[in-house]
Amino acid sequence: MPRIALFGANGQLGSDIQALAARRGLDLLPLTRAQVDATDPIAGFDDLIFDIAINCVAVTRVDDCEKDPAPAEAINAAFAGRLAQACAAKGARLVQVSTDYVYGGQDQREPLAESVPRAPVNIYGATKALGEDLAFQAHDEVIVARVASLFGAAGASGKGGNFVETMIRFGKERGRLTVVDDQVMSPTASWDAGEAILDLIAADAPAGVYHVVNSGVASWCDFAQAIIAKSGVTAEVVPIPTSQFPTPARRPPYSALSNAKLEAALGRAMPHWTDALDRYLAAKGHV
Repeated sequence: MPRIALFGANGQLGSDIQALAARRGLDLLPLTRAQVDATDPIAGFDDLIFDIAINCVAVTRVDDCEKDPAPAEAINAAFAGRLAQACAAKGARLVQVSTDYVYGGQDQREPLAESVPRAPVNIYGATKALGEDLAFQAHDEVIVARVASLFGAAGASGKGGNFVETMIRFGKERGRLTVVDDQVMSPTASWDAGEAILDLIAADAPAGVYHVVNSGVASWCDFAQAIIAKSGVTAEVVPIPTSQFPTPARRPPYSALSNAKLEAALGRAMPHWTDALDRYLAAKGHV
């Protein structure tokens, strides 16, 4: 049985991959910053024994990346390259987790296939794109798994939860939410993304880029309206343009991803995001 090293095991996606691996009886080595500090440029991997690495380590606070790019450059880009070099030396495969935010500046406004050229509009997206490049430059056996708008039980590290929990909390507290309706993306349950990543590994899928997202697209306002309606919270969700919600970092107006290549590789359909949301709300006791 191959051994999987999971970097960033205590994050939102990493936590679900840990649970899924345990359920499947996989040999998984969970690694956090205590074992491997991604900010340390000389941190080595020689003492780690693994056949496959999954890199979930990332700086994901988009506005903080814009204010101070250095941590994102070190973790999102440089660490990915160093881990790929280590995997090449060990003869191990690498799954590099990336993001829909490598897009945003493109003209296309329909779900984006892996062949669409990247066009990041902020530092976070640019550093994740560089991480993809450095990984592919260092190693042939790399799967880049682009995920998007994740919601999972662990919540996003450093973000105080996830969008679903935030909308439910604000809905109860305020009774009225204003949410941007001109940013379109692919809401994705981290549980479903984790299952797809482990299935790609089990299928020995060819190296390359895969869009690992739930099916369907939504604006953040669409997503918020579904959360409030399905959770039974009494609140109004009002659409607003991005211009009324300025942030230090620009957000992609369109970063919805096509998962057709992923579904072909897995031989199955990915659940729709509304189905994923139903399961998440039930698991968290919101319905």
